Amino acid sequence: THWKHGGIVGVFGYGGGVIGRYCDQPKLFPGVEHFHTLRVNQPAGKYYSTDYLRKLSDLWDFRGSGLTNMHGATGDIILLGTTTPQLEEVFWTLTHDFNQDLGGSGSNLRTPANCLGQSRCEYSCYDTSALCHFLTSEYQDELHRPAFPYKFKFKFDGCPNCCVASIARSDMSFVGTWKDDIRIDQDAVNKYVEQDPAYPSNAGAHKGRDWGPFDIEKEVVDLCPTHCMKFENKKLTIDTENCTRCMHCINVMPRALKIGKETGLSILCGAKSPIRDGAQMGSLLVPFMEVNPDNDYEAITELIENIWDWWMEEGKNRERLGELIMRQGFQKLLEVTGIKAIPQHVSYPRSNPYIFWKEDEVPGGRERDVDEFRKHHLR
Repeated sequence: THWKHGGIVGVFGYGGGVIGRYCDQPKLFPGVEHFHTLRVNQPAGKYYSTDYLRKLSDLWDFRGSGLTNMHGATGDIILLGTTTPQLEEVFWTLTHDFNQDLGGSGSNLRTPANCLGQSRCEYSCYDTSALCHFLTSEYQDELHRPAFPYKFKFKFDGCPNCCVASIARSDMSFVGTWKDDIRIDQDAVNKYVEQDPAYPSNAGAHKGRDWGPFDIEKEVVDLCPTHCMKFENKKLTIDTENCTRCMHCINVMPRALKIGKETGLSILCGAKSPIRDGAQMGSLLVPFMEVNPDNDYEAITELIENIWDWWMEEGKNRERLGELIMRQGFQKLLEVTGIKAIPQHVSYPRSNPYIFWKEDEVPGGRERDVDEFRKHHLR
């Protein structure tokens, strides 16, 4: 096209946050000779006051094109179109007058994004906004000074419904979960079965047309991915050990089923879009972790920094974390994070029959006395 994307343009002290766009025919189109984009760090949960939105709009009408994108795919407030002389002016106003920072762009930590979490949602298993805000503040340098092989994204989902699609879009995904039983109100289950008008399936989301009578076998039990549910004699039972916390049954009968009480989060790594090796979903790294803001999320930051140290040392240029995991193996990720292998880490059985042991994993090492060996293994 006639537009050059990227380039050396930014603001003082920052390596990311501004995406340069230049027209290749500046004399023909002087009005859009420059049309730079600014990424602005959105507030956790995307909560705004109308006063702030008015100030932001007035600033962009004055200093830029007036075009905004609320929000970009990563989550940022996107301010579309301004010229190079206006960049420092906008940056000064945002940081000094609005108490607002730029977001991430380039080979750095991109702006973390979260769902509404416990501020609005009964399903949320941890405070997504608190964790998102903490990590955004903790890793400001990584947001603004590109030092990574390529981009790195955090996203925070309060429950397995994954409203910000963290499991599909982020290098490190934090998904709320629980480890005890789904709570069941048997009376409410039977209200759904009896089609009580006060208990519409899917919380009334499908009420626009007549879908026929509610069928708990067809719409809930048979759709369980692990077939861990059973409805007999007006009683619903769930085999917790086989439940994958997919949330389908809870979504269909929200007044009858609730998430467990022992809540926390799972951590997955390596999701990305199809840039080099094709699209990847996140791979489960930590099945369950209790979330404790009182200790400044120490276990989470330690995990993050171990992964970053490995990725920055071993990652090739423009290689996402998921591609490094594919290249060096999930076992290597477990080694650098100090996490012991468990069955949930296995995505599929090995396709070759060979197992390679490290010397420190073999009792007594690899050195053997040949004569002693021959006593038990004759030629």
